[in-house]
This record gives sequence, structure tokens and C-alpha cells, in this order.
Amino acid sequence: MTAELVRGQNHPLDRSRVEIRVTAGSAVMAGVALGDEQGRLAGAEAVAHPGAPRRTGIEVPRQAAAEHRLAVDLDALPAAVHRVSVLLALPSGIGAVTAFGACAAPSVTVTALDGTGIAHYTVTGLGGESAVVAVELYRRQGAWKVRAVGQGYAGGLTAMLHDQGLPQAAELAAEIEDAVGRGQARAVPSPAPVAASRSERPAADRPAPAHPPASDAPAPSATGTGTGTGTGTGTGTDASPPASSARIDYQHPKRRSTPVSAPAPAVSAPAPADAAPAPTASASAPHGSTGAPGGPPAPVAGDAAGWTMEERLYNQVWGMFEDLARSVAAYRSASGFAESRMEQELDQALSDPRHRLGTAADAARATARDKHAALVAQARAALDRDLAQLAAESAVVEPALPPAFARWDNPVWQGYHVPLERPMALRLGDLHLPEVLDLRIPMLVRLPLERGLWIDSGTDAHPGSPAPGRDVTRRELGSALTDGPPDEPDVRRLAMETAVAIAARLLAVHPAGDFAVQVIDPGGTAAPALAPLVESGALAAAPMPGAQGVAAVLEMLTRRVELVQMAVRHRAADSLPPDLDTADQLLIVHDFPHGFDDRALTRLRYLADEGPAVGVHLLMVADRARTLEYGPVLDPLWRSLLRITPVPDAHLADPWVGHAWTYEPSLVPEGSQVVRQVLGRVAAARRAS
Repeated sequence: MTAELVRGQNHPLDRSRVEIRVTAGSAVMAGVALGDEQGRLAGAEAVAHPGAPRRTGIEVPRQAAAEHRLAVDLDALPAAVHRVSVLLALPSGIGAVTAFGACAAPSVTVTALDGTGIAHYTVTGLGGESAVVAVELYRRQGAWKVRAVGQGYAGGLTAMLHDQGLPQAAELAAEIEDAVGRGQARAVPSPAPVAASRSERPAADRPAPAHPPASDAPAPSATGTGTGTGTGTGTGTDASPPASSARIDYQHPKRRSTPVSAPAPAVSAPAPADAAPAPTASASAPHGSTGAPGGPPAPVAGDAAGWTMEERLYNQVWGMFEDLARSVAAYRSASGFAESRMEQELDQALSDPRHRLGTAADAARATARDKHAALVAQARAALDRDLAQLAAESAVVEPALPPAFARWDNPVWQGYHVPLERPMALRLGDLHLPEVLDLRIPMLVRLPLERGLWIDSGTDAHPGSPAPGRDVTRRELGSALTDGPPDEPDVRRLAMETAVAIAARLLAVHPAGDFAVQVIDPGGTAAPALAPLVESGALAAAPMPGAQGVAAVLEMLTRRVELVQMAVRHRAADSLPPDLDTADQLLIVHDFPHGFDDRALTRLRYLADEGPAVGVHLLMVADRARTLEYGPVLDPLWRSLLRITPVPDAHLADPWVGHAWTYEPSLVPEGSQVVRQVLGRVAAARRAS
């Protein structure tokens, strides 16, 4: 049961990972300040805000809105942090509200990750204040509690930050205001007033407020997620469609308002990120997006914020993901409103039994359907306009991606060189929505991998046609599939080919000798898929079959994790045994749980839990239906991994706006030797080093 707090009251927290949900009567900026035992801030880096939404253990939205979700992981916070203060402020230039007293009182709810309420506080008694510390999470004797604060500031954001002990409060407040101002371009404006009663408006079908997927979410960092996973906020606007004169701009806040030529990053040696120069907009902007006066600006590869070209392209891809999610959410919301309105008008027109027959009833039905068709057509036109701009941007961005972000058919792989440092992210595949099958958004996950991967090799998870309204063909997947639903041998082979493609990409994007691959294949059935790894020398030898091979690999990796953990804990890296391979490791487990006894299963779960922190990552290739035979013992392992599929499948949930994204794996084109060529160069670089 949710505890209702009053000002000054506290309530214990029984978990370390929580969400903080904010609801306000006007668009507000939400941030978090991380203070010491006295509540003082160490500097500007101790504040998470729209301009810097991620801090260790904290993630906040990137723009102002009437609803927010903030993610907090108390266990991940630095040891010096004892107070987590939730800050709300009314940004300048958004609407006419300049004080909290002029709108409905904001409320804050602390919830578990599943939405279960823990504590709720409505910040009452505010008048001329334009900033407020709503609640704080604080640590006492090793335990965390939440306290209702409600401290308002008439001096606004600057006064609130100054009271938090920040010397450069004015500078940080200006930075936050600037970030919020840039984010206004993404916000869906309120629709034009409709002369309809409240009962005629749809009750739901609004875009959900943003909250990051795990990860990795796809960026499309599938950071896990899910995918995933974006940060930002829902609009909180009415679900009715915008007026025809109101143009919705879904521009991502990290993109520059004026397109500029992306400068090349300064590097001291050739790097993969620079292997493909960004094409000019005039040569790559279809659908009329040529930057003509009055039209949308011509897209440019790398026109997002960032210190390097790689970071700019990563942020641009992430922006494209958010733009597509918002555009489709607006279209679905408008279509739902049109359907609801048609049903209401039909019910109202035909409520009198005397008018259900005859020409009057036919005319009422025709009028309602015409209105419905007009509203849906208007929403589709707005969606098509946004999709045309995104398609033009995708045509420019895709050829400019570095190897870590690029598809296997990208020419950048032909000029591949072993990098000198690890990239910031890796492409796992593509994402798309059923409203637009031709537009693919790269699914990027941050490196190093914080979550392992599970590639589902069972046909039960992929019944019928995997993608909505679309069959999977051999040419589309670049593998030996025939038209129609995939059968079990095809899916199992594709699952292992997907695992090898991911392993090859990880080997290719790391410096020579910094990454290695281990494989468990008890039945020895993965040999054809593993051939590129074995022939290139990336895998020293074919994996040993049977339970003996399983035990040998797990024992070696468990020993590595334990020794590295002790070395890190005691700061004794020089004491590691000379025969210990300190390179990051990817463990591919094929045909799980075949060949695993209780001891092996315990070690595998240990590697899944403890391995990522010290560079051991897990990639399972298994049929989820088969693992259910072992009961709930494998459920924690399944839940801890990011599930991907060897065939297109609409399974990646998006908690940001409620979409189910269709994931397509990044497979090697049929007949291509690109993986063997890349792995050959990796092996040569390893021998040279």
C-alpha cells in the first residue's frame, strides 16, 4: 500500500532500484542533486538534469513535460552520496506559468520497477515559487528512506541550486535552461481547442512517459533491453489530433538546429570510425528533403552533439529512434481518437430506436465514417511527412557509420583496420515498426556489455510469419531460409550464425588481443557455424564436446573472474598469474542446457551475475521452451539476459511509448566472405602484437 506523506514525514525504502514519477499541472523540468551527509553538492557533476541526464545510478528526462519518470539505483551511487534530492523547476519560455501557485500542485510518487507504489507526496502550499525540492532519498545507518521536503524557491532554479551549496549555481541554471529550450522542439504541442464535452474525449491511448529500457535498450542500446531502451518524457497532451496548421517537430534535442558539415575527429592513427566519410546532403536526401527554403533542412550525418564523430553518430541514431517512436505514437493516438469519436457519434445518432432505420440513420453513419476517414488520413499524412524526413536522414547516416555501427554489407568493412581503442557501442541488429516496414533503425548497445544475450533457437518463440504482415525470405535474412514459417533446423542454424556474427563483430571492434571468444558446444553440432572463428584462429580449436568440455571452459572462466575480482578489490593487478588471460571474454553456450549438471549450472549463473563487471560476457544460444522443463531454476538466468532472435520478431517492449519493436538480426549477406576477411585481419594483428 502506498504511503501518503505530508511535509517533513519520512518512509523506509525496502529496495534499492526505484522509479520516481512526477506529475505536475504544467510543463516542469525534473532533475536530481546528489549530496553528501550535509546535503552539499561536490560540483555541477553532482546534478543530473536535461543537459546531463545520466549520472552514476541516476537517469532523468531530457526535456520539460507535465509527467516524468526518473530512474534511481541506490546501490550504484558513489559511497559519498547520502542524499538524492528531486528538483522541479518551471522553465522560462514554456507557456505562461511562472509560479507553481498558478497551476495544479505537483505530486511525486516513489514506486518499485513494476509500478507498485511505495510513497506519494503532493507538494501543497506553493505560491510564487518557480522551483522546489520535492522529495529526497537519504541514507541513515546503511538504510535508505524517502522524505517529503516541499521546499520552494521564489528565486527559481538558480536560488535552489545555490541553496544546495553549488557555487556555480547561475552557470548551471543557464545550462539547464538552454538544454530545456533545445528540447522544446521535440515536444508535441497541445492540440487546438475542441468544442466538445469532456466525455467525448478519449480516456486513454496517450503516449506513455519516457523511461529508459535497460540498457542497453536498443538504442537502440538494447541495453537490454528490452531495448531497451530512451530517455525523455511523454507529452501529457490530449489524444486528439493536432490542427492541420500545427506542424509537429520531432527534432531530437541533441541535434543542432542548423545543419552543419560534420567535422572529422582529430586522431593520431586511422580508426574505424573514420573509414567512411559522411556523404553530402545534396547527394543523399530523397523525398524532397534538400534544404530548400520553407522545407525541412537537408539531413547531415553527424549533426548531433558529441566530442567525436562516433559519439555524434551514436546520438543521431538514438535521436532517429526517439523521433520514429514519437511519430508512430502520435499516429496511433490520433487513429484511436478517430475510432473512439466515430463510435461515440454513432451511439449518439442511433440512441433513439426510432432513428435506427431509414435515410437519417444511413446519413449519420456515413457522416461519422467520413469524419473518421478524414481524421485518419490527416494523421497518416503527418506520419508520412515525418517518415520521409527520417528516411532521408537514414539514407545519409547509414553509409557514414563506423564498423561497430554498420551492417555487414556496408563498404566500410572493405577498408577495415583493427582499431586502437574500443568503440562506445555495438550494433546488434535493426528495429522497425509495422507502420513503416522499410525504415530500419540500428539497434546499438553500449560497450562493455552490461547484460548478456540470449538468442532464442526455438520455433515456439517464432510462430508463423515473424514480422507483422510479412514473410521472412532467404534473401532478406542472408541465410538458407525458404518462404514461409521457419522450421526448427533453420532457426537453430540461424541462431548460431547470429551468435558467430556478434562474436566476430566484437572481436573486430576491439584492439588486438583485448577480446577473446570461448565456446561450449556439448553436442558438437555448431561446427559449421563456428568455421570462420576456427579457421581464422580467433578460436584456438573446435570446442571439446560432452560434459567434460563444459566443465573445462566454465572452470577456466570462473577462476578468471574470481582472481580478477580479488585483484580489483585489493588493488593488486600486478599479482595476477602470468598465465591468466586478462582480455575480455565472450562465452558462447550452444544448445543449452544439454550437457549441464547442477554444478555447471551454478557456475554459469555465477558468470552471468559476476562476469560482466570483470570482462566476462555471456551469450546463450538456447530454446526457451526446453529450459522450462527444468522448472524455475533457470528463470533468473533468463530474466538477466537480453533476448534477441535469429529471425524478425516483434518482441522488444518499449516502456517509453508502449511500442513493441520488431528486431531483425544483423546477419552476413549470403555468399559474403566479409567475416572471414575481417577475422583474418584480427588474427594477423593479434600475432603481430
